Amino acid sequence: MAGRIEARLRELGIELPEAREPKVAKIKGSNIAGPFLFVSGQVPQWNGEMPYIGKVGRDFTIEEGQAAARMSALNVIAHAKKALGDLDRVVKVAKLKGYVNATDDLVEVAAVVNGASELMVEIFGQEIGAHARTVAGVTVMPFGVAIEIEADFLIE
Repeated sequence: MAGRIEARLRELGIELPEAREPKVAKIKGSNIAGPFLFVSGQVPQWNGEMPYIGKVGRDFTIEEGQAAARMSALNVIAHAKKALGDLDRVVKVAKLKGYVNATDDLVEVAAVVNGASELMVEIFGQEIGAHARTVAGVTVMPFGVAIEIEADFLIE
């Protein structure tokens, strides 16, 4: 039987991508340590396709960067589901980190990562989904993607 978070995803019409394991290093897509689930950085890919290659501020607008952040966050949630089996095990989205492949003059990197933060609240609700956050604009990203999102979850 699907839990309340699965029901919420259906209600919102949100589909999760396939949780793909990293291919470029001998790391895990996620790792459970005690009461925490750590999800490795996820790029904006949809079942192997990467539609957001380039820099926010040159190749993508802030709004397109937010869509890329949202897609990356969907991959984070897909890995959480794969690791936990049931997303209702998430007690709190503890921390989210976003790295934006940005032009030197782009100062709105926090606005870009809002695409991921807002998704967490949309899916998990304010009490569970609101989180601490770190955002950085960077000059290069794996595969040249526009953004990478990682998250840490308190779980039961």
